[in-house]
Amino acid sequence: MIILIAGCSHTGKTLMSQKLLEKYKYPYLSIDHLKMGLIRSGNTDLTPDDSTELEAYLWPIIREIIKTAIENQQNLVIEGCYVPFDWKNSFEEQYLEQIKYYCLIMTEEYINNCYADIKAFANVIEQRIDDSYCTKEMLLKDNAFNLKMCKKYGCNYILIDDDYEVDIKL
Repeated sequence: MIILIAGCSHTGKTLMSQKLLEKYKYPYLSIDHLKMGLIRSGNTDLTPDDSTELEAYLWPIIREIIKTAIENQQNLVIEGCYVPFDWKNSFEEQYLEQIKYYCLIMTEEYINNCYADIKAFANVIEQRIDDSYCTKEMLLKDNAFNLKMCKKYGCNYILIDDDYEVDIKL
């Protein structure tokens, strides 16, 4: 089984992946780690700020990792911001049967009420060197966009509304 966990920055994708690792023993791959490895090794001239270009660059690699894991009957969680909303178009039915997708989305109310907590827990799994880009306005805009796109493409999403109690049962 392949579990894709998508969502905006600070929604808890890495935390959810860590929980799935601990609960189900499914290893996970951070797309951010792959991105930085490719950037730091000089395999691309893209930078961490090139979001749209990075999705186009990374998705074919991720897609083939997914296919390989399925063909080898391996479980894997893949988490990151660079999963396109039309991801299903990349796979034939035999692969789609083995993939579950979840997009973590914080509601406007949650962001407004819990912004200080969102920032406080930003380093719960991995250390962010510079977190200054994460503003309330950015979170509101990006999460609203992701909700709109999930609805447009029929993607599964988990709304984070009252408190941060997110769980995925396999």
